Amino acid sequence: MEKSDIRRKINAMRRMLSEAEKMSAAEEVFARLEQSAAFLMAEHVLMYHSLPDELSTHTFLKKWGSKKHFYLPRVNGVNLDILPYDESRLELGSFHIEEPTGDNTIDANEIEVIVVPAVAYDRKGNRLGRGKGFYDRLLAEAKATKIGVGYEFQLIDSLPAEEHDIPMDIIITQNNTIIIKKG
Repeated sequence: MEKSDIRRKINAMRRMLSEAEKMSAAEEVFARLEQSAAFLMAEHVLMYHSLPDELSTHTFLKKWGSKKHFYLPRVNGVNLDILPYDESRLELGSFHIEEPTGDNTIDANEIEVIVVPAVAYDRKGNRLGRGKGFYDRLLAEAKATKIGVGYEFQLIDSLPAEEHDIPMDIIITQNNTIIIKKG
């Protein structure tokens, strides 16, 4: 199946979810993340500020924001900058995503865990994003444990992977925690 076909199919499935289903899935996935050794041992975690069609991170960010050093990405041209998460310092940025403000960017190598959104994953750790390559460029320079999170239906049998695609180390859905590479 072509990447565009996979995106279309998964996006249609996400649109069919009720708010209760979205909330329940987010609770289950992030409860699994909280129990992972990678997350428990990490002090510096790069999250994402979810869009309405993504697994919601908002409650998780509030819950752990004072216990861990959380960071969010901010689009800078074709790359992502990493800035500290501060709920009071977010503004609508590129692609209508709330992004952190300020100049206090940090190097990707200071991050221990990166929680990565996607359109789809496969059991080998391959990830299909929205097609702009922002996360692939960031992940290529990071040494952090890469954890993909998503709804169960976003985990598919096989994805086409290209040389520049960076695989996940762990994938978490409501029903599965798949460890691809021990960090």
